[in-house]
Amino acid sequence: MKKYLGHIVDVVHREIFEGELIVRDGRIAQVKRCELPKNGKQWPYLMPGFIDSHVHIESSMMAPCEFARVAASHGTIGVVTDPHEIGNVLGIEGIDYMIKSGQLSPFNYCFAAPSCVPACGGGIETSGAVIDAAGVEELMARDDIGVLGEVMNFPGVLANNPEVMRKIRAAHAHDKPVDGHAPGLVGDERKLYAQTGISTDHECTTLEEGRACISAGMMVIIREGSASRDYEKLSPLIAESPDMVMFCTDDCHPDDLIHGHINQLVKRAISEGYDIWNILTAACINTQRHYRLKWGLLQEGDAANFIAVDGLHPHFRVLQTFINGIEVYNSNTMPGFSQPSIRQDDVNDNEYPNKFVASPLTVEDIHSELKVSEKVHILKVFDGSLYTVHEAVEITGNPIEDAKYPWAEVQKMVVLNRYEPNVRPVVGMVRGFNLTDGALAGSVAHDCHNIVAIGSSDEYLVKAINRIIEMKGGLVAVSGDEMIDLALPIAGLMSPLNGYEVAYRALQLREMAHRAGCKMKAPFITMSFLCLPVIPELKVTDKCLWDSKNMKVIED
Repeated sequence: MKKYLGHIVDVVHREIFEGELIVRDGRIAQVKRCELPKNGKQWPYLMPGFIDSHVHIESSMMAPCEFARVAASHGTIGVVTDPHEIGNVLGIEGIDYMIKSGQLSPFNYCFAAPSCVPACGGGIETSGAVIDAAGVEELMARDDIGVLGEVMNFPGVLANNPEVMRKIRAAHAHDKPVDGHAPGLVGDERKLYAQTGISTDHECTTLEEGRACISAGMMVIIREGSASRDYEKLSPLIAESPDMVMFCTDDCHPDDLIHGHINQLVKRAISEGYDIWNILTAACINTQRHYRLKWGLLQEGDAANFIAVDGLHPHFRVLQTFINGIEVYNSNTMPGFSQPSIRQDDVNDNEYPNKFVASPLTVEDIHSELKVSEKVHILKVFDGSLYTVHEAVEITGNPIEDAKYPWAEVQKMVVLNRYEPNVRPVVGMVRGFNLTDGALAGSVAHDCHNIVAIGSSDEYLVKAINRIIEMKGGLVAVSGDEMIDLALPIAGLMSPLNGYEVAYRALQLREMAHRAGCKMKAPFITMSFLCLPVIPELKVTDKCLWDSKNMKVIED
C-alpha cells in the first residue's frame, strides 16, 4: 500500500480539496479528505492523466514501448491508437507487432482495427497489404481491439458501399465505437455520415465543421499535430460543448513529442482562459467515457493511473506519472537519456518486420520532358496543413529551370512503389517546399508508405531515393554535398532506437532541410501526406496523379 498527499483534483465532481490517495494492488483504495501539513512544502496537485484520443504511433517513428516512455513524461497515461500505417505495410501481422511492442511498457493502449487498408487501393495506389471486411470482422472480435479506426472512405459511406458498411456493422456487432474521417463534410451529408453510427471526427478544420459534427451527434477530436494544427479554430468548442470534444495529436513527429504532448493543449487552453473543468473534461474524461475505457478517473476503486503536477496554471510541470500504481516518470530523474541498446549504424544488421523490395533509380528514370503550352498539374502546399491546392497551369517555360516567378518555387516530386522491383516511378510537381539546393525523401508516405521525394534537381532526388532503398526504409535530407539519414527498418516506419535518439536525428533532418531551403516546421510530415488520396485537392501516388477533390485520375 502507498499513500500520496496533495491537492486532489476531482474532475468528475469538479472540485479541488486537500487529501490523500491510498493505492493498493494497482488501484485507488481510498480518497481521503485531510488537511495537508503546513511544513512549507509545495504539495502537488494529483489528477487523472491525459489521454490522446487519436494518434498513429508510427508517426513518432518510435516503437510503441518507446513512444509510451516519452509520452508518459508529459503526463499522458494512455492513447487511442490506429495502427493503419503499419497495417498498410504488413496487414494484421503489423497490428500484432504494435500490440506486442506496447505490452513491453507500462502504459494504456486502446488499439483500433484499421478500416481503410489501403485508403483507396485498386488502380490508384499500391499497398503492402489489404485488410478487407472479413479481416475487420476478425479484428473486431478480438479483446485487444477496442474501436474501428477512422473511416476515411466517406464517399463510400455516403454511397452505402457494401464493403464499407460491412466493416461498420462489424464494429456495432461487438458494441465498439467507430471513428470517422470526413474533411469538409457539413449539412445533410454530415448527418447521413453520422447516422451510420460513426461517432467521432478529427478532421474538422473550421468551427463550422466542428459545430456540424456536434449537431449530428458526433464527438469532435481537436487536433494539434506536427503538420495539421486545428486547435486555434476549434477551441471555442471547449466552452460551447465541453462534453463533446477531445484532444489528439494524430501525427506527432519525434522532435515535437519530446517537448510535449496533450499537456501542451491543456496549457494553451488554460492560458486562453477556458474553464479548467471543461479543459480537463476534454483532456482526461471524455475519451474514457466515449471509448468505454477503465483507465481511471481518480475515484475509489479506479485503476491507479494518475499524475502529479505543480499547479493548474498555464506553465504547469508534470512531476510524476503513475500507471497502475507504479511510478513510470519522475521529473527528478532523466528517463530516456541512457545509452540506447542499438546503435544507428547497427539497425540494418537486425531483422525487423518489413516489406521493402524497390530497385534503385537512375536520373533517366525520373527525367521528364516539359514543353511550352503543355498543361501541368501542381500541388500547392501550405505549412501546418494537410490540404493542397490543385493548380492546373499552361506552362510558358521550364518549371524546373525557369527562374521567373512562380516557376522558381516549383520542384519535382517522385513517388516510387516500394513493394515491387523495377517499377517506373510517378513524377509530379509541387510548390511550397522552396528547396533550392537539395532533396528530401522518405518511406513514410501516407497511407501505403511507398517512397516519396522532393528535390531541386534530378541528381539530388536519385541520391536521396537510393539511400532510402539501401536502408530499406527511412528518412533522408540532402543539402549540397551533405546528407543526413535516419533508418526506419521496422516496416519502413519506425526505428528500434531510444526515443530521444530518434528525436535528435529527426531534428538534424529538419535542420538539413532548412539548409536546403525548406523552412517548413514539419517538412517530412507535410511531404508524407502528399500521397494520401483521401485528402483534397491533388495528390501523387505510385500509380497516378490523383484528383482527390473529385476522386478521379488526372489523365491530361
